[in-house]
Amino acid sequence: MSAGGADGAGPLAGLRLVELAGLGPAPFGCMVLADLGVDVVRVERPGSAATPDPVLRGRRRVGLDLKSADGVRDVLSLVAAADVFVEPFRPGVAERLGLGPVPCRDANPRLVYARMTGWGQDGPLAARAGHDIDYIAVAGALEPLRRNGSAPHAPLNLLGDLGGGGMLLVVGVLAALHERGRSGLGQVVDVAMVDGSALLTAFVHGLRAVGMWPGPPGTNLLDGGAPFYDTYATSDGGWMAVGALEPQFYAAFVDGLGLDPATLPPQLDPAGWPVLRARFTEIFAGRTRDAWTSVFEGTDACVTPVLSPWEAHTHPHNAARGAFVDLDGVVQPAPAPRFDRTPAGTPAPPTRAPALSPREVLDGWAG
Repeated sequence: MSAGGADGAGPLAGLRLVELAGLGPAPFGCMVLADLGVDVVRVERPGSAATPDPVLRGRRRVGLDLKSADGVRDVLSLVAAADVFVEPFRPGVAERLGLGPVPCRDANPRLVYARMTGWGQDGPLAARAGHDIDYIAVAGALEPLRRNGSAPHAPLNLLGDLGGGGMLLVVGVLAALHERGRSGLGQVVDVAMVDGSALLTAFVHGLRAVGMWPGPPGTNLLDGGAPFYDTYATSDGGWMAVGALEPQFYAAFVDGLGLDPATLPPQLDPAGWPVLRARFTEIFAGRTRDAWTSVFEGTDACVTPVLSPWEAHTHPHNAARGAFVDLDGVVQPAPAPRFDRTPAGTPAPPTRAPALSPREVLDGWAG
């Protein structure tokens, strides 16, 4: 695939997106859209160096000074020919630059204008700085992420920036494009990481509503409280992940450990969980990660090795599915999901070529 989906590959081929350069969730969302065929043009500061960052793959680059009248005019010329515009600034910044929704809508009434922020376009915190850890904290998504009695621990920036932010950006853009097919008009999409992070906790709210999340963090079924849904250290310093929730999977798990279930406390009795955890910990510590992987291979025990991001591509399942690709020597996740008629193909690596001029982009779009 050529940069930006310009070769017509992927289910979203034919759509054009102008992205103002930012960090974190907006580039990630634009990467997903580019992977699926959108022709993404990223507007960067003049002289910005190209990088091998996988999140910036599948783009063409334009260098413009957004603080100059000429730069703003050139962005609006791109907006006039685009389907989607993504801006990653705090509320009010795009308006002060002359690139807010009003001038962009004047240039293109069909434009989907997506705004990516942490706190959203309004509310008491809208103008405040923040990072992933702050957004998920206020959303109620950070507090449950801890062992019993320990401090909450943010899962990198996967939950707020990328799940609650970038993926919500993709959903919002696609929904607005679908509605445009009926109305013929674009609209502003207010994407906030605090909103998306809260949305991701819906399942936990459901568990609590039906009495399946009764205790403090680290004592419940899915938060490390249950010994049959946890991780265990192996003799070589590796780890195994256990997700043996259902009775039949738990039975296969216990069998793989070589234990007699009659000698163990009942699976779902929390009073016996400390005993189970102690036994499981002792047994897992007796073999290497690879040895345990072989024990549970081919079973429905729901036990898998814990792989680092740098070794996940070597797992036979990931290798068979082509879940990772090598672009210019950088191993990275492949586009997802999969489509049978309009596959996305292999994305283009981040371009190392000099930034294009707006006229070069527009000439290509006109052709």
